[in-house]
Amino acid sequence: MTADFTETAPIRPGEELPLERLAAWLHEHLPEAAGPLTIEQFPAGHSNLTYLVSSGGTQEFVLRRPPFGNQVKSAHDMGREFRVLSRLCQVFPAAPRPYVFCDDESVIGSPFYLMERRRGLILRKRSPSEIEITSEVARRLSTALIDQLALLHSLDYQAAGLADLGRPEGYVQRQVSRWTGRYAHAKTADVPAMNRVGDWLAEQHLPESAAAVIHNDYKYDNVVLDPEDPTRVIAVLDWEMATLGHPLMDLGTTLGYWIEAGDPPALQLTAFGPTAAPGSLTRRELVARYEEKTGRPVENALFFYCFGLFKIAVIVQQIYARYVRGHTHDARFADLGELVGVLAGQADAAIHSGTI
Repeated sequence: MTADFTETAPIRPGEELPLERLAAWLHEHLPEAAGPLTIEQFPAGHSNLTYLVSSGGTQEFVLRRPPFGNQVKSAHDMGREFRVLSRLCQVFPAAPRPYVFCDDESVIGSPFYLMERRRGLILRKRSPSEIEITSEVARRLSTALIDQLALLHSLDYQAAGLADLGRPEGYVQRQVSRWTGRYAHAKTADVPAMNRVGDWLAEQHLPESAAAVIHNDYKYDNVVLDPEDPTRVIAVLDWEMATLGHPLMDLGTTLGYWIEAGDPPALQLTAFGPTAAPGSLTRRELVARYEEKTGRPVENALFFYCFGLFKIAVIVQQIYARYVRGHTHDARFADLGELVGVLAGQADAAIHSGTI
């Protein structure tokens, strides 16, 4: 049997859930969870917290809740994420089905929802032993990843009932302003490259684009692969930032996560999955494949790549600020401040070179 690489672990100290209150609520609102509950945590990820809830030893559910010490409420709206998945799962097979949402904070201390668990393989800092990343596999993996994003952007969001998901008009400028503001709020030290990149992004004026459903955090460790064919995507996870917007901003985030073999060593350490493996598509090849699958030309790829790097750096800074300010004691976050400078430096260098 192929192992499940979405490993669980004992719950980190300070992130425990009140088992009895949760069990009582679930037994009333989700009959499928009628048996005794056990809870473990999915240890990966740095934003919303994700738990495996097992009922009676036979039923499995995934519970998602905001992080403890969350200071950005709009980025961790469980009710919105639940509503998005409820509609999206009907038209986009890779979206997991959500089951039940709770907005009563007296149950576990925050809103939360439960969704189906899809077993499979996830590529993180290291790859599952079940996958040998040959040159051919790396190419097929990277192609499958970008094809799934192209499929998402090609959905008829109005027919799917998702027309109220966001405000696509003025999306690019609004996002640059919003992420610049979030950085200012989360700032713990001066990073000159972040200031330069933020100023450059604000100076660019891009034309509007036809709107699409966008994921906003699309990378290897947010997709689940088929254990029987690891180059096939069977689920896309973490829809907390999904909205309607400029699809190339979504592509830019994926490019921001895409590390190549020729990138600086410090950036190499940040890779999510085997993006730099021999045979893998390069950033330029990802863009070309996306253009081929969507029929949408990607102009100003440099802007979208640098925005992706800037946004990722802000997300990292927000997490690091929670650690610095004592809202979390997760030791994984202690060195994230250095990563902000690495990402900003890469964007700064790309602007000066004029290429992704």
